Amino acid sequence: MHTPTQDLPIAMNALGATARHLPDYGDAFGTLAAEHFTLAAGVDIAPLLHGLDDDVCFAPHWGYAVRGRVVVTYADGEAEVVRAGEVFHWPAGHSVRVEEDAELIMFSPAAEHRAVMNHMLGVLAGAPA
Repeated sequence: MHTPTQDLPIAMNALGATARHLPDYGDAFGTLAAEHFTLAAGVDIAPLLHGLDDDVCFAPHWGYAVRGRVVVTYADGEAEVVRAGEVFHWPAGHSVRVEEDAELIMFSPAAEHRAVMNHMLGVLAGAPA
């Protein structure tokens, strides 16, 4: 199976962030979801994570930064910068802030990331966290 990223369904398009995923976050294709993100400078997902355990994303991600620069901050306060051209692994327990317009290709456990994305969509819609 293969498809151009622009043909992937949009799972979220808000606040300068567009997330595209395989249908149903990849469940039909196994336990990992393939994801394509474009993120504008200034995007900070931390407010969208409030209400989750420790207010952080609990899904691990593996990926590649096509362009841009993002800062990943972990629950323990440690932070790292991911730049264009780098492969990364973010363990569960993180948040992301974009310093320079970014494009990321990520692979994540489908069920965990779907739960985080649904929570973020609920926060955007004004649902209680």
